[in-house]
Amino acid sequence: MPLYKTITVNPTTKVFIWKVEESYEWLNEGIELTPHCEQRVKGMKSEIHRRGFMSIRHLLAEAGYVDKDLFYDEMGKPHLVDGKLISITHSFNFTGIIVSDAKVGIDIEKQRDKILTIAHKFTPLSEYHTLANEEALIRKLTIVWGGKEAIYKLMAEPGLSFLQHINITDFDFDATKTTGKVLFNGHPSLYELEFLEFEGFTCVYAWEAGKAVSG
Repeated sequence: MPLYKTITVNPTTKVFIWKVEESYEWLNEGIELTPHCEQRVKGMKSEIHRRGFMSIRHLLAEAGYVDKDLFYDEMGKPHLVDGKLISITHSFNFTGIIVSDAKVGIDIEKQRDKILTIAHKFTPLSEYHTLANEEALIRKLTIVWGGKEAIYKLMAEPGLSFLQHINITDFDFDATKTTGKVLFNGHPSLYELEFLEFEGFTCVYAWEAGKAVSG
């Protein structure tokens, strides 16, 4: 299966998601990598990582870019040569990118019970005592983690803490959106978040409030 989902967030912001089912050979066909990226992908020991890496190049093509249009700064944050903003995510057999005129972040996570054991490291668990069952708790915690991860990618600030600095406003699953508040180095900032769930995965994407208007 090629492109899994395209979401037009607003006229200048789009999300592209790929379900990685193709072979590495198929994904490699017609994609020209820079010498640096060729070395990177050849050095990957995991087949799913190699296939994920190549699927992201197909997502770039869907957005109108090629591999050489993408570069990374010293913080590891991706950029596009034309000045548009991009964020990238990869989880098991799903990959995704978001491209915008505004600062954006995206994260895809597999919904797993492992999150119950690490939740205290990124959110106050007392906030979720009203949830009816473990499945609902896993779903909600995965959205919260994804939201914090998306904001973290967007800000790319050394020392930014999921637990201490980023707070996700409580939400209903049906709403598919919420907000995230950050207080870091004495400066408050607010972010819009939208989320979707599919095939046991959660995708959350974020942008700075007031910088983009959801369509």
